[in-house]
Amino acid sequence: MRRHHERHRLQRIGWLRAAVLGANDGIVSTASLILGVAGGGGGRDAVLIAGVAALAAGAMSMAAGEYVSVSSQADTERADLEVERRELATDGAAEHEELTRIYVGRGVERALASQVAAQLMAHDALGAHARDELGINEITQPRPVQAALASAAAFAAGALAPLAVAWAVSPAATAGAVTAASLALLVALGALAARAGGAPAGAAAVRVGFWGALAMAVTYGVGALVGHTL
Repeated sequence: MRRHHERHRLQRIGWLRAAVLGANDGIVSTASLILGVAGGGGGRDAVLIAGVAALAAGAMSMAAGEYVSVSSQADTERADLEVERRELATDGAAEHEELTRIYVGRGVERALASQVAAQLMAHDALGAHARDELGINEITQPRPVQAALASAAAFAAGALAPLAVAWAVSPAATAGAVTAASLALLVALGALAARAGGAPAGAAAVRVGFWGALAMAVTYGVGALVGHTL
C-alpha cells in the first residue's frame, strides 16, 4: 500500500512565530528610530549610529525575551508532567478513569474508551496523559534556544533593510526612502507569513502595514516635536 504522508503547518508554528515577530519588530523598531532621529534634525552620522544601535540592542532584547518566555513555558510544562507522573505512580486507577472520561467526552463509547485508555497507558501512560489531558505534545514543544536564535537573527535581518536604505540615500531623502522601503517590506512579510501559515495573505499584509505605518508616523512626530523643542 502507498504510504500516506501529511505535512501540517502547525509543525512550523514555533519557529515561524519567532521569526515573523523578530523580522517585523526589526523593521518597525529600526525604521521608527531612524525616522525619529531624522525628524528631530539629526544628521547622517546620528541616524546611522541610531540604526546600528537599534539593530544590536533589538536583536539581543528579542533573543533574551524569547528565551525567557519560552523557558518559562517549558518549566511550567515540566512541572505539570511531574505532577502527572506522581499521580500515575500513586493512583493509577483514578488516572485511568480520568483518561476514560476524556475519550467519552470526545464521543467514544465508555467500554471502548476504557479499553483505549488501558492500552495507551500500558504503552506510555505519561505520554497519553500529557497529550490528551494536558495538551502537551512534541509538535508544539517549547524550544527556548531555537526561539531565541530565530528571533535574534530575524530581527537583525529585518533591521538591516531600513539601515541599508538610510546609508544609501542622501540625508534629505532618508525619511521618505526609509518609510517607503519599510512599508513595502512589512506588507511583503505579512503576506509571506500568512501564506506560510495557511492564512489569507491580504488581511495579514494590510494589518502589518497599518501598524508599521502608525509606529513610524508617531515616532517621526515625536522626534520632530522634541527636536524643535530642544
